[in-house]
Formats: sequence, C-alpha cells, structure tokens
Amino acid sequence: RGAWPAHARAGNLALARMLRRRTGLRLRDLGPLRAARREALLGLGLTDRRSGYPLQMVVRAADAGWRVAERDVPYLPRTGRSKVTGTWRGTWQAVHDMRGVLAEPPAGAGTDGSRAGRDGTSRAGAR
Repeated sequence: RGAWPAHARAGNLALARMLRRRTGLRLRDLGPLRAARREALLGLGLTDRRSGYPLQMVVRAADAGWRVAERDVPYLPRTGRSKVTGTWRGTWQAVHDMRGVLAEPPAGAGTDGSRAGRDGTSRAGAR
C-alpha cells in the first residue's frame, strides 16, 4: 500500500488474472524483475518495445515451457512521477499494450527456429 496508486494495483490484478487464463501461470504481480539466460531470452523472439515487453517475456517463456517462479520483493513509495503508473493515460497505455500481448497466439518456435527448454537453454527443433 502506498507504493502504487489504486488504478495501477487494479490494472496489475486484472492483467495477472488474464495471464493466468492465457498461460496457467499463477502470478500475483507482473513485477519489477525477470531473469533468464541471455541466449535463451533472445530465442524467445521478443518484439514489444513498450509496456508489453515484461509481460511478453513471461508469456513466451510460459509458452516455451520454462519454469517461472515468483518471488516477493518489497515495494517502496516512488520518488518522482512514473510515466506509467503516475498517470491514468500511462496506465491505460500499459494495459492496452499488455492486452495485445495476451491476445497473441501461443508462440511456437523462436525467431531462429529453435525453442527454449524449461531450464532456459535452447533446444533446436524441440516441440
């Protein structure tokens, strides 16, 4: 409480539910951090360069069969104003971008024809 405005918390909750329906992942927070091995991450073929990027990473990792784990991190009140959560327009744009990511069909192969494995390593031709 106090770290995010109410509209940002509501947007995060709605997108977490949409993510669960799309991928089966039971995440509560779209979160501030994602980690993966570089080559495997590149193999996901991420294309979104705006607010949908973090969600696209999680969706494509789930589609590729990666193990996705959520860890709680503390949030503190922000110093300064966020372009996303600090405005209704920014939050709307983020939700719009992320809804677009969730509407994409499940990703099959990466851009190089390989598919990443559950451990984040690439396995050529795995289906």
